[in-house]
Amino acid sequence: MSLVFPSRPRLPSTTFTALLSAALAATGCASAPPPANQAVLAPPAAMTLKGVPPVPADLPKRVGAYTEFKGASLADISPDGQRLLVARRAGAPGAERAQLHEVSAAGGTPRQLTRANEPVGGGSYLPGDPNFVVFQRDAGGNEVTRVYRLDLRSGEEVPLTAAGERCRMGSFDVPGLAVLVVCVKVDSAGGAGAGGASNTLSVIDVRSGKTQGSLTLPGTGWWPSDLAPDGRTLLISRYISASEGEAWQADLASGERKRVLPREGDPRALYLPSSYSADGRRIALISDRAGEFRQAWLYDPAKHSFEPIGAGVPWDVSGGARSRDQRRIVLVSNEAGVGVPRLYDGQSLQPLPLAVPKGVTVTQVRLSDDGKRLAYGASSASTPNEVRVIELEGPAAGRDTVWVAADTAGMDTSGFTPIETIAWKSFDGRTITGLIQRPPARFTGKRPVLIEIHGGPEAQARQGFNGRYNYIVNELGVAFIEPNVRGSTGYGKTFHQLDNGKRREDSVKDIGALLDWIAQQPDLDASRVVVQGGSYGGYMANAVAVHYSDRIRGAIPDVGISNFVTFLERTESYRRDLRRVEYGDERDPVMRAWMEAIAPVNNAHKIRVPMFIVHGRNDPRVPVQEAEQIAATLEKNGVPVWLMIAENEGHGFAKKENADYLFYARLLFLQDRLLK
Repeated sequence: MSLVFPSRPRLPSTTFTALLSAALAATGCASAPPPANQAVLAPPAAMTLKGVPPVPADLPKRVGAYTEFKGASLADISPDGQRLLVARRAGAPGAERAQLHEVSAAGGTPRQLTRANEPVGGGSYLPGDPNFVVFQRDAGGNEVTRVYRLDLRSGEEVPLTAAGERCRMGSFDVPGLAVLVVCVKVDSAGGAGAGGASNTLSVIDVRSGKTQGSLTLPGTGWWPSDLAPDGRTLLISRYISASEGEAWQADLASGERKRVLPREGDPRALYLPSSYSADGRRIALISDRAGEFRQAWLYDPAKHSFEPIGAGVPWDVSGGARSRDQRRIVLVSNEAGVGVPRLYDGQSLQPLPLAVPKGVTVTQVRLSDDGKRLAYGASSASTPNEVRVIELEGPAAGRDTVWVAADTAGMDTSGFTPIETIAWKSFDGRTITGLIQRPPARFTGKRPVLIEIHGGPEAQARQGFNGRYNYIVNELGVAFIEPNVRGSTGYGKTFHQLDNGKRREDSVKDIGALLDWIAQQPDLDASRVVVQGGSYGGYMANAVAVHYSDRIRGAIPDVGISNFVTFLERTESYRRDLRRVEYGDERDPVMRAWMEAIAPVNNAHKIRVPMFIVHGRNDPRVPVQEAEQIAATLEKNGVPVWLMIAENEGHGFAKKENADYLFYARLLFLQDRLLK
């Protein structure tokens, strides 16, 4: 189906080719000055560029609405179910930030609540006094988040935690007036070696800002799950890795703590406790203790018994919610990358009827306190995330209403091509899967390919709206593939451990097998492929360039790792032990030598294709030196390098002006590497 552009005609591919070619060098991928009579787009003030060619000034107009899609993510539903808290872009055109908004009726105009220059992606109503909202925010992507109280009547924001620590909000106490918060010192705020040694867990009265109690927890990975009805017993999660987690209880007054799961002698498993039952005797949790997938359970510590919730669904439970009165439970299962919600009775744990529109993947769910309304966020290949509400009781039971519709900036997105699942055999005979969005049928002949590798690696490419990338598919005729290489979640615990430690490069071989698969497809051009990825996906992009330079045209590592040794030595210490479980311990001489041997920066002499390296200066996860060191090495080797560093961003670009400029530069790179 042809796309509809109400305000402008489609730009012919040949015109676009001519436009971008004027901004690029005739050979390689080196930058070249634009023609004297061609205006260029000024980069954002906080952008540092090296080797990146100027962006033609009229390119944003030609890209048009593809950078203006505006979805909304669900943050919370008010206790009475009458209001929704959502996050969506707001602010001056071209410099929008994600901010909290409140919606009081289906289709109502969202009322903006937060207005800082930094984005806010989530928050919660204070259950005992919904005149207040609690949220967290950092500065410049540094992830040194503070927790704030927002008075909805006056608009006043008050910080509840001190500056200079990374603080995250958990759940609330039974009266709904105090929030659980965990804080950890960060290296960047206290000097080398200052952070990550311990966490402080506090219960803070939101309205007064006073701390009602706190305790110190040694090590990292702690998360406050719930406070028991007695007001003093804390349920705490300790996340060790994607395959191992523990459930603990602690006495808030004495500080005494005890591990609940796993018990001594039990096999290692992932335990993610979430909440207490109404009487405080049982614990709701997610665990893969009984098989390959993460399932929901009610655990009785006194009897050491597990009762399954939603048994028989052979997929990971990826999210869920429980009404405050515990009458209803909703779970979201990740079924081959599609989020599928299921509703259960909170007492009998039996399934209840629930239907959502076909073809959508559910991303967030919340229940009103009385369980009568379910709010959820959902997207599809043709629709950005929108927020909807389902009536669960009364004469309108089953009615599903859009409360916050996605804004497609006047573009008809209904004709966007669907996202399909693909599969191929890797070097060891294992089946690897992924997603592909093919160009519209009007593009004939074999099509070039852009491969996007997700981060994590404990993550998964999932079904949903591809945003700006729809331009690359629908207007440039480039196929977009998102592989789920070994190490991805969503396919069982065995699969997501297949890349640990010295098996790291097996996941790179999965991309080699994908290149073989592309070569076998009648509609894809294996001679025109670019690989990109963010975070761990950035490492993969670097590594693919090392191993398969003869089979790709270029690579775009975004906030990517170039050496696991230097990454582990520089990442924030509150994350270091978690990453060592995945990548190996750089303090071990044998492992360190192996890491150095496979490091893309140490193998940069094998890279023979242009690279577009992207990073945020304030990234606490993958420090910017990872980008700078491989860029400098490639330059010495004579490899064309574009380097883009945003001085006001962290682990990814959250500010629209930066994300837009990166997209325009990405188009220049893809034009040069795939369409010339």
